[in-house]
Amino acid sequence: MTSDVANLRQFRKAKARAEKDAKAEENRVKFGRTKAEKQLQKAEKEKTRHQLDGHKLTDDE
Repeated sequence: MTSDVANLRQFRKAKARAEKDAKAEENRVKFGRTKAEKQLQKAEKEKTRHQLDGHKLTDDE
């Protein structure tokens, strides 16, 4: 009838670790983009900027 001794500190740390991992996963889904997506967006932005610069009547800066 003896039971195992439970270390509450370990349980608290494990729970905090699990919550932190869950929050990290949520943030990856919410904010994360792949490297390819970042490069594509950068290329599209550069192409748009280049097209707009090509349509300027004067070269005022």
